[in-house]
Amino acid sequence: MTAFLDTPSREAEPFWVAVTASVLSARRGGGTFATLVPAEGDACVRVQVVGDPPARAHLDLHVDDVDAVEVAGATVVRTEEGLRVLSSPAGIVFCLVPWGGESVRPRRASVVDQVCLDIPEHLYDRECRFWSELTGWALRPSDLAEFSYLERPTGMGIRLLLQRTGSTTAGVHLDFACTDVDAEVRRHVASGAEVVRRVPGDWTTLRDPVGREYCVTGRDPYSS
Repeated sequence: MTAFLDTPSREAEPFWVAVTASVLSARRGGGTFATLVPAEGDACVRVQVVGDPPARAHLDLHVDDVDAVEVAGATVVRTEEGLRVLSSPAGIVFCLVPWGGESVRPRRASVVDQVCLDIPEHLYDRECRFWSELTGWALRPSDLAEFSYLERPTGMGIRLLLQRTGSTTAGVHLDFACTDVDAEVRRHVASGAEVVRRVPGDWTTLRDPVGREYCVTGRDPYSS
């Protein structure tokens, strides 16, 4: 599974290279795509230049056979060779792409290890079932009532968190896990982020240089 940062320009890429302590790969797809390559482990965050604002995020699921995967309940947005773009029941766009054998999680004291699906209250239960059935991963309750998560397999770099929100539209954001939230937040701010809100003892929401929100959490970056 790969987390994608979709941005109208390359403006935010130096920021994400800095805060993930990664190296930007050679560009591909006519300069549209690049990978944030970690110092160790398999890459699971990529960047994409898109033609329309706002800056946002989406999820790629890597599979053995793109055409063979059954996706009950999804809407097909676009199909190309080696790519299927779909939309979940709540309207969350995601892609099916070929798997390249990635199986080693990046190991750092700070790492993007979670994609949070922000789901309107009235769609939450259906959306949780959809993602659990699609991935085959068990749905588990979180310590907080508004969250659930899917239990990821060993070696999977990204975990899926599902958040019940009061919004009328669904969205996607990225979460960092780290060993020291306050120190990590200071590091991100020094690199160009802006603090949006703090939830003491749990997480801090920040905004990157192009206005995309994400979170720094106190989750153990070495945990499952």
